[in-house]
Amino acid sequence: MLLFKNFMWGCSLLMMAYFSYIEKAIDENNEIQLDEMVKKVERRSLNISYKEINNKILIDAPILTQFPELDRGCEITSLAMLLQFAGIKVDKLTLAEEIPKVPFSKDGHYGDPNEGFVGDIYSFSQPGYAVYHKPIEDLAEKYLPGKVLNLSGSNFNEIKNQLLKGKPVWVIVTSTFNKLPDSAWETWKTANGDIRITMREHSVLLTGFDEDFVYFNDPFKTEKNSKIAIDKFIAGWEQFGKQAISIKDSNLLEIVER
Repeated sequence: MLLFKNFMWGCSLLMMAYFSYIEKAIDENNEIQLDEMVKKVERRSLNISYKEINNKILIDAPILTQFPELDRGCEITSLAMLLQFAGIKVDKLTLAEEIPKVPFSKDGHYGDPNEGFVGDIYSFSQPGYAVYHKPIEDLAEKYLPGKVLNLSGSNFNEIKNQLLKGKPVWVIVTSTFNKLPDSAWETWKTANGDIRITMREHSVLLTGFDEDFVYFNDPFKTEKNSKIAIDKFIAGWEQFGKQAISIKDSNLLEIVER
């Protein structure tokens, strides 16, 4: 009987020691897990702070003016700035010759800017309009084969990401850099169907942004990095269907001789 009691007492001591060990292990594991959680939160905080501090960019891209040769040549001049940034030796007048053209009107239909430049690109003395992203992309591909990135239809955050990579972005926006009222728009009947257009159309080369502003090289001006409130700019850009062209990740220092 005494032997049995000693045995049971020994078992109790072993069980107490075992549970004490388990409890200590759990506490230590919790401390390790808590420590890891704290480290993760600290790392996340550092990452967020880094993004907030660096969520801005300003790119040094060439500035070209469309005047006096190209009264309606904002899209072509902005493309010339983008190509010259990429190291391509081409001027706005060469691009103006090469961009496909469509008549301002023919057989009761207006020209379609999705096919080429509508009307006269050179002078306000003749009717004309603009050209949209697809013909611009095609022309850019001639000089940068396989390196052109069409971001049209993307969220503006994608445009920001492209700028943060150090790549300027060709865009079409309203000439007021803000949302236009419905009264500023009209419907054109083209051979390809109806399209909604406004003569208050413009094209610029985006060069950067910060918390409050978007920066761009404006072919109306001779100074780099004009700026406008970013919310206003996005509203005007979205009205034109979020058209945007840039260049893919590659060695921009590689000069393509043409």
